[in-house]
Order: sequence, then structure tokens, then C-alpha cells
Amino acid sequence: MTSRRPATWHVATVVDSRNETPTARRIELDVPTWPGNDAGSHVDVRLTAPDGYQATRSYSIGSAGEGTRIVLAVDEVPEGEVSPFLVHELRAGDQLELHGPLGAFFVWTPPPPAPGETPRPVQLIAGGSGVVPLYAMAAAHAESGDATQFRLLYSVRTPEDVFFRDELTALTVAEPALRLDIVYTRRAPPDWPTPPARVTRDRLQAAALPAASRPRVYVCGPTPFVEAVAGWLIDAGHRPGDVRTERFGGS
Repeated sequence: MTSRRPATWHVATVVDSRNETPTARRIELDVPTWPGNDAGSHVDVRLTAPDGYQATRSYSIGSAGEGTRIVLAVDEVPEGEVSPFLVHELRAGDQLELHGPLGAFFVWTPPPPAPGETPRPVQLIAGGSGVVPLYAMAAAHAESGDATQFRLLYSVRTPEDVFFRDELTALTVAEPALRLDIVYTRRAPPDWPTPPARVTRDRLQAAALPAASRPRVYVCGPTPFVEAVAGWLIDAGHRPGDVRTERFGGS
């Protein structure tokens, strides 16, 4: 899959900014020159201080498709240069500089029809805010009417830390091809069937699509999470070329 959309600098205006989790904000932007983006794409956000100092960080896009509106969901890194401003200071009407859309490897688009062939299933695996581009994929999948089997394994600390909670719930109700498995690592809801625990090799094997079904796999989250999960997948027989990863650090 390769990007068909040119990447360039844009001026974006904040349409809405609201709490997503206790430490994150959902930011809706209007970008008049936006060419649209594939699910899984990201942008560079550049801030310029009054003295001319600039800081640029990359953020996944939580939306996909045509149009001039895009959604970011930014988790604060307290020591970061960009995310604290986006989470605490940004208001409707403010403007940002964006470069994008970026990314051709870590994107999903509906596969072209192939008579007599069953589309390969898709396994999404997210840690924390790494669910943002994977949510965009799941939403694009539902909107396209594509019949490909989708699974999302989402590791998150507590119920309050779930990104796109209402949207994910609605997708699983309306989209029979999507299965959502949430692993809470610190505190689970009172009626949750499993106790809080990190994703392990065994939990991954129990929840993820098996290598024999040859799924396309997308893994996104903090670097240690992504490296561990990708290694377990390869050990379980998934082909390295079928496992696409995106990781993040401080911002």
C-alpha cells in the first residue's frame, strides 16, 4: 500500500478541543488545504515560540477519508515540549502548523475485490494511546462496508484511559466483522471477566488471530510494548512482512 496523497505544510484551525481521558485531549481541526488521508496516517505538528524557537512532534490521525476535518487524540507527556501545550493550552479558534499526511507503510485501505478469494483478516494490537491510528482503521473498515475480518486487542491501564470509548462500543455493536478485546493492566471494571494484568505471550496467543490465518497485523504503542508483542508474533509463526509496527516515546 502506498500513499496517493501529497504531503505538505498546512495551517489548521482548532474547531473543538475536549477531554478524551484524564491525561489526553481530543482535538478536531479544520484544514482547508487537506487532501484527505488513509487510515493509519500521521502528521507532524509544529509549534513556534515568540522567540522563534520551534518544536515539532508526530501524532497519529484518529480519522480517515476525504474532507478537510481531521481528529487528533493527544496524550500528555509531562516533560514533553509539544503535548502539554496541546492538552492544556489549545483552544477553539487557535491555529496550528501541520505537515502531512505522512506514512505509507502503516496504513490500511479496503482491499480491491478479488473474485473467488477471501480477504486476509486484520489483527490490530494497541497499547495505550497507540489505539488512535488503529481506531481510524476500524472506523474506516466499518464505513467502507468491507467484509474483511477485523480484531482489535487493546491494552490499557484503566477503564477511564480508554480512547474513543463510545465509538469503539458502537463499532462492535454495528459491525459484526469487528471483535474488540480489552486487557486492563491496572484496574478493570467490577464485572470484568479477567483480573488486571499486562499482555503476555499467552494472553496474546489466546486473543489474537493465529498465524495460520495469515492476518495482516498492525501493532502500535510504547516502544517496549511494540517490541515485545512483535517478537511474540514472530515466535508464534507470523511472517515478519505481515507485522507492521509503529511506536512512540516522549512528545
